[in-house]
Amino acid sequence: MTRRFLFVLGSSRPDGNTEMLARAAAEQLPDDVEQRWLDLAEHPLPDFEDLRHDSDHVRPEGDNRALLLDATLAATDIVIVSPLYWYSVSAHVKRYLDHWSGWLRTPGLDFKETMAGRTLWGVTALAHYEEEVAEPLIGTLNNSAAYLGMRFGGVLLGNGSKPGDVLRDTAALTRAKTFLTEEPPFARFPYDTDTATDADADTATDADAAAA
Repeated sequence: MTRRFLFVLGSSRPDGNTEMLARAAAEQLPDDVEQRWLDLAEHPLPDFEDLRHDSDHVRPEGDNRALLLDATLAATDIVIVSPLYWYSVSAHVKRYLDHWSGWLRTPGLDFKETMAGRTLWGVTALAHYEEEVAEPLIGTLNNSAAYLGMRFGGVLLGNGSKPGDVLRDTAALTRAKTFLTEEPPFARFPYDTDTATDADADTATDADAAAA
């Protein structure tokens, strides 16, 4: 399958440090790899309405939900480009991920089966030098990928607050040169051990789904 990268921009300001870092990483992709960039601030999604106990979700048409859904289904690689806002993803990105819940329950989409085996990545800029504070954001993306049976490429972290700060983070720019070029492993929940069988993982995922 030809690789198609979807970069989902989740910042509340254009051309911020996180986007700069993501574009530095994207520059390393081969010319034959498709790239699509969608800014959630320019394509706002409505608040997610949970209908799972009332009725089936209907596939959206002609709006930003349809745009993001079609772009997500078409991508082999999804890169969440979100600054660290209160130690997690931005509100724009959280709303986008919330809509995944509806797509999971939309008849005919087979969203979970379609996403399985594809790759989720993250890029974020944070004002802290202590990168441990980004663990909630990393956990959100890793666990989302694990639930869907996706690969997880990790999160490219850079330091920056004022516009352009990240371009002075030489360590982050060095990591960006190879970040999107490697084959990442399948995501695992933190409670999964290296010795867990595929059956065990499936059982845990089914239990999580039932409890959701």
